[in-house]
Amino acid sequence: MTEQRETRRIRFIQGNEACAEGALYAGCRFFAGYPITPSSEIAEVLGEKLPRLGGRFIQMEDEIAAMAAVIGASLAGVKSLTATSGPGFSLKQENIGYACITEVPCVIVNVQRGGPSTGLPTGPAQADILQTRWGTHGDHPIIVVTPSTVAEMFTETVRAFNLSEKFRTPVVVLADEIVGHMREKLVVPATGEIEILGRAKPACDPSEYRPYDVSRGDVPPMANFGEGYRFHVTGLSHDATGFPTSDAATVHADQVRMTRKIYGRLEEIEKSEETETGDAEILLVAIGSTARSARSAVRLARERGLRAGLFRPITLWPFPDARVRDLAKKALAVVVPEMNLGQLALEVERVAHCDVPITGVHSAGGEAISPAQILAAVEKAVVR
Repeated sequence: MTEQRETRRIRFIQGNEACAEGALYAGCRFFAGYPITPSSEIAEVLGEKLPRLGGRFIQMEDEIAAMAAVIGASLAGVKSLTATSGPGFSLKQENIGYACITEVPCVIVNVQRGGPSTGLPTGPAQADILQTRWGTHGDHPIIVVTPSTVAEMFTETVRAFNLSEKFRTPVVVLADEIVGHMREKLVVPATGEIEILGRAKPACDPSEYRPYDVSRGDVPPMANFGEGYRFHVTGLSHDATGFPTSDAATVHADQVRMTRKIYGRLEEIEKSEETETGDAEILLVAIGSTARSARSAVRLARERGLRAGLFRPITLWPFPDARVRDLAKKALAVVVPEMNLGQLALEVERVAHCDVPITGVHSAGGEAISPAQILAAVEKAVVR
């Protein structure tokens, strides 16, 4: 334990820099991307540090190519990352879908800014919530984590890589401009202090290998290209060999299996934080930098004798249906502050299944939501 303390480093660091450091800690050795505000610092840090560690950094011609390069590097066995913001995240969607159906582990960071289209390049937003879940077409599982502090930009990036390798899936780190650009203290953990996971490798002879063999579980072992294993990859629906199939029963079973590997093990994926929810009559649900304002609003409300509490999803997708439903049933009202026009509120309404009024506090103009704005909504909810 003493050794670990001595090898920890204390940094005063920006959120985007912490994300890059988390990627390196997790074993990322390949980055492909294209500069875009407000995520560019992630590329800048990795462009400097990856070559020193034997890794590779490539600035691609656009975000489409960047996502493709990340998939290719991962297939070759390298933990891979790309980082972007709204317009770039939109361009990556087709290849994110390709990574989903081919079950290629990779991490995509989206530091949100205002939109749609070019929108507000330097202004914060949280309007990509639904896009991270449904941006690419078709039924597909996805894991999305959403940090609210600089320290979480580090730890959630590490966790994103672990989840990606464990479940053989793309994972999105969904931050916002405020979290990406703020500076806070970060205690960089010692090597080995956080467990780092790798992908499960096949134990069979190369001649017997099938890249989507799920006979031993929903997450098939994955060989690396160049290791002697035959590995066919296609964006078409495929069977256990990886070659295309249009057999309805096979395609249906595979889609169900890909969803089950995520939604059947939620206890290994879901993560959240609660503040004063034990006796809360007014429940706040918020993510990212807005959750910081919401936490302050809870404190101010409590000082006024109002029993407010905050539920903060850290794993955003899969959405924590069961916990939100339980907390909403005990509340008199729910307040959902978010820097958009109501995306998170829609999800809360979907899972609440109760007559509790749900009020949104919205900002789409590139400005943070203040604790005072949230407190006003809490007080109004109490009056009702």
